[in-house]
Amino acid sequence: MRMRTLLALFGAVLLVVVGPPLLSSGDGADTGTQIPGLRFMVPNTPGGGYDITARTLAKNAEDAGLTHNIEVFNLPGAGGTVGLTRLVGEHGNGKLALSMGLGVVGAVHTNKSPSTLADTTPIARLTEEPDIVVVSKNSPYRTIADLLAAWKKDPGRVPVGGGSSPGGPDHLAPMLMAQAAGIAPRTVNYVPFDGGGELLASILGDKVGFGVSGLGEYRDQIEAGELRLLAVTGPKRVPGLDAPTLREAGLDTEFTNWRGVVAPPGLSPAERDKLTGLIREVHGSKQWKESMEKNGWDDALLIGEPFGDFLDEQNQRVATVLKELGL
Repeated sequence: MRMRTLLALFGAVLLVVVGPPLLSSGDGADTGTQIPGLRFMVPNTPGGGYDITARTLAKNAEDAGLTHNIEVFNLPGAGGTVGLTRLVGEHGNGKLALSMGLGVVGAVHTNKSPSTLADTTPIARLTEEPDIVVVSKNSPYRTIADLLAAWKKDPGRVPVGGGSSPGGPDHLAPMLMAQAAGIAPRTVNYVPFDGGGELLASILGDKVGFGVSGLGEYRDQIEAGELRLLAVTGPKRVPGLDAPTLREAGLDTEFTNWRGVVAPPGLSPAERDKLTGLIREVHGSKQWKESMEKNGWDDALLIGEPFGDFLDEQNQRVATVLKELGL
């Protein structure tokens, strides 16, 4: 009887030691990426670049089995600084992250936000992409040359819509275009929208002369023939799309946008490592690679402290550009 009891105890110990690894195999626990209750905040309206990035990241993480049931929610306002302020107020919350990018950097300046990206925990820069210059299929502007001719003639009568507040990428890109075209940036009639989703309706309805936004936001509408692509703002053409770069159009300038993820301040090293580890694993997945290709995103991975240094550089760059443009 004593021997039988000892064998039973030994068997129970084996179940404790051997059981958990067998149960965790294939569910993301082996890579340490499971974050139950993880939420991604999008600081603008549905359909914009931050929204697409967050939802793509969440779906890819789940499809790859890295974590489960990620909630993505929108909290728009003030160019992203409403969401930023909420994030900063969630001190120590390791289950919340903000989808963001250059637009939030600019909005901090133009909205004089009390919360800044220096108050957050930098997680990762994910992607880079050019902005695009688009008009509706019914627009009188057939080429970028047509648009520039009308814009130079009377800048105020050719409003440009962008999916970011002043200081954001969709504002900076046309301002740099104007400067290169010999148009005083202060004369540009810029109409801000809270994300590319809001902007799209105004472009399709010819409420603005042209729109500037991220390629990934409007690629489907371009391929469907609803939008006419006039130019890309990056240093090279986009494969599969028939549009010149700004330099090819005679404008001596180029511009690219980027997007990433930050978290609240006050995270423990373990909580920070959980989030950065999840990003690393998603980045290496076939699901993410397919999404990058589909959306026309360039890989720009930068994780942790180097991303924090990049945010500092971008903050200084935006302040300098706004000052140089007299804005």
